[in-house]
Formats: sequence, structure tokens, C-alpha cells
Amino acid sequence: MALENWEKEAKEHQKAYKYMLEKSNKTKSLQNKLLDALPDLHEEAFSKINCLECARCCKNHSPRFKQPDIKRIAKSLRMKEGELVSQYLKLDEEGDYVTKTTPCPFLAEDNTCNIYEDRPSDCARYPYTDEDVLLKRVQLTLKNAMVCPATHAVLEQLLLIGSSRP
Repeated sequence: MALENWEKEAKEHQKAYKYMLEKSNKTKSLQNKLLDALPDLHEEAFSKINCLECARCCKNHSPRFKQPDIKRIAKSLRMKEGELVSQYLKLDEEGDYVTKTTPCPFLAEDNTCNIYEDRPSDCARYPYTDEDVLLKRVQLTLKNAMVCPATHAVLEQLLLIGSSRP
């Protein structure tokens, strides 16, 4: 998988990705075909992409910190939940807790996560390349394709599958 120009290609293919994703949400047979392919495409992408070399997600996005995440992380850091929220989090326009700063305050210099074992569920699931979220949340997927080379790689393969005949 050529990743040298993935950012340029992801930008150039945004319309094609959007068309395919929207079409899959209107065509059950296409959706099933793409969903069936996701686990293998996810594994293939992550066999070639090392998140610790990239960490663009942690440098550019904030996950949502849901109450169970806040509780778990605060306990892990031996802080009160209110302290964790006031020190690291803010409410976004949708009413979700997100990090006050980017990159993520829990991202270490070597791109590891200081709270990896207790990280928010959004982090554990990102970039959703093995979930139906990839197909159903079109705008999120298009945004992720510009940040995450694995999302781009999976979408490129889905384009091939989606354009092939049954």
C-alpha cells in the first residue's frame, strides 16, 4: 500500500468516498458487501500502518469523554472526576466533554498514550474502520480519511469493491 501520497489522494477522492458511502446507505446489498469486507480491510491496513509513527488522531482530534471514561481515567490518575474535567476537559458545542488542547494532553513525546489502558472508548474504537460507523457516519468518515492513513487505505479498497460487479 503506497502511503507516500495518501493525504493528497484522500483529498482528491473525497467526492468518490462520499458517493460510495451514501450509495451504500441506500443500497442494502452494497452495504452488506462493504460491511463484510471491513474486518479484513481493517486488519490489512493496520498490518501496514504503525499508529505510533503517526498519532495524527491524537494530534488533531479529541475523543468524546463520556462519564464512564471520565470515572475510569480519574481513578487511574488518582484524581477526583471534577479535577480531571477542570484540568483537561471542556464541553464542546454538542455538549460532549473533549480535551481543552490539541494535541491530546495524554499523548507522550514518543506518540504513546499515558492513559492507554483506560483511554476513552472513542480512542479505542478509532478510526472505526471495522465498524458500521464507517459507512453510516459519512461526514465523520470523510474527516477521518483526511487525518488517518488507515481510514484512507480502507476507503480506497472499498471504492474498488463498491465499483466491482456482483
